[in-house]
Amino acid sequence: MPGPGEKNNHPVRRGQKPPSAPEGSEGKEMSMQELYRMIPGVDFFMGTPGMQELAGRYGRGPVLEKLRRELEKLRREAAALTGRKEILTGEGEESFPRLREQFEKAVRAVPDRVEESLREGEQGRLRRVINATGTVLHTNLGRAPLSEELLKKAAEKLTGYLNLEYDLEEGRRGERCGYLEKQLARLTGAQSAVVVNNNAAAVLLTLSALAAGKEVVVSRGELVEIGGKFRIPDVITQGGAVLREVGTTNKTRLEDYQNALGEETGLVLKVHASNFSMQGFTQSVPAKELTGLGVPLVWDLGSGVLADLEKLGLRHEITVREAVASGADLICFSGDKLLGGPQAGIILGKKELTDRIRRHPLMRAVRIGKLTAALLETVLEEYERGEENAASKIPALRLLGEEAGELRRRAKRLAALTVKAAGNEGKWKQTEEKDGEGFCCRIGNWQLETGPCLSLAGGGALPEQTVEGAALTVSWMGPHPGGAAGRLQEELRKNRNMPVIACVEKNRVRLDLRTVTEEELPLLAEALAAALSETDEGGDAP
Repeated sequence: MPGPGEKNNHPVRRGQKPPSAPEGSEGKEMSMQELYRMIPGVDFFMGTPGMQELAGRYGRGPVLEKLRRELEKLRREAAALTGRKEILTGEGEESFPRLREQFEKAVRAVPDRVEESLREGEQGRLRRVINATGTVLHTNLGRAPLSEELLKKAAEKLTGYLNLEYDLEEGRRGERCGYLEKQLARLTGAQSAVVVNNNAAAVLLTLSALAAGKEVVVSRGELVEIGGKFRIPDVITQGGAVLREVGTTNKTRLEDYQNALGEETGLVLKVHASNFSMQGFTQSVPAKELTGLGVPLVWDLGSGVLADLEKLGLRHEITVREAVASGADLICFSGDKLLGGPQAGIILGKKELTDRIRRHPLMRAVRIGKLTAALLETVLEEYERGEENAASKIPALRLLGEEAGELRRRAKRLAALTVKAAGNEGKWKQTEEKDGEGFCCRIGNWQLETGPCLSLAGGGALPEQTVEGAALTVSWMGPHPGGAAGRLQEELRKNRNMPVIACVEKNRVRLDLRTVTEEELPLLAEALAAALSETDEGGDAP
């Protein structure tokens, strides 16, 4: 038997009026069944072009699920209305004709509500976003960005099968990522290397393989916590080792390490301050001085860098090659921070120790797959062509090294593109002012202004360094300013075509151009113009 509403022979299309109630029913009590007949059935909705387009985009199953939920809501609403006799008989202030009109409007809105529900359900999916925060290695946005050129080169290796664990020369099974590990050894001067899925796994695997059941000596000033509550003391315990703290929070001397050594010592762990800085009355022991203690020295660099950052206009940060030259037995660092590659944990150093690590049972649980291997190998190939090449081809290095003058030009272009995008809609009055390097304009109640700003490396790297850049700042100039910047930030973030992640400072939205590429400017301008329109509340510039 057909369900309620399925006798209607006319599908509802967007903008089309749904079937009306029977003639002459105004002011008369209607049954629930008569209200139900105002609701088209599932098949009729699914036959409309709009719903077919949604089915092609999201899949028929998810669209049907959302549609049935929306229709069920309408049926519940119909049931609630039939229970209000004073409305249906016209005895109350709200007559049935008025409520019927509202009900018909709700029916017409079903396709739009289905689409909105599908979009909301999509929020958790991975999507490309525009990073306008100025934080180059933004942990929540994937850390080091990868260029289309790098991805294409990696895709050539990944299309079809590849020799991930096969020796083409010998025609038999080989070492997984053997070539990748040789690349790392060549670039850093290390004897050998091991690659796992992230630096946390690198530290855990190293401790499990070399110090299980033994003491790990660490300075109290280096017992750090990084993102996600990842704490060095917890990792040491999880690796089956015993933490032996030496020194104090702000001062640790060589004799503190020497006095802690004994038969139970497994290794000394030095943790580089890559995500924090300590200033004032402090003292620490350089890695080179710890190499003569007679036990393995493991140095966790956190964010390892292969390039000389001074050539990019930044302060010096110890490179992996310099760390290897210090004499440390093993060095661990990330692949997706200052190196500029995919997420990976890299362990390199003495072959005797890396062989022990490679044989540990935990190694299989944390090894990398073909996607990471191909991407990391491709990034390292750019380093093999020279630091200057790497600085231009690896996005993280290129973004960090861009000069402030170029970013000022980009900020002005973004403002101009936004004015153009806003003007195309013909909604707002616009004025422009150019003062030297600056650019200022009004779009409705919003003021756009370019100016200097300071960017960060982020991602647990270079904690003491800021980089001079340029930003486009958007300020609310109309009445009731409270929360205006937050609303604009939300509109940018929820943009359907290209979400934009921006910062709010002192009730102003700041779009830092250091992390916005030239190719992204038109997309960002369109998103910003749409967000300004949505949040302007109809105000006009004075």
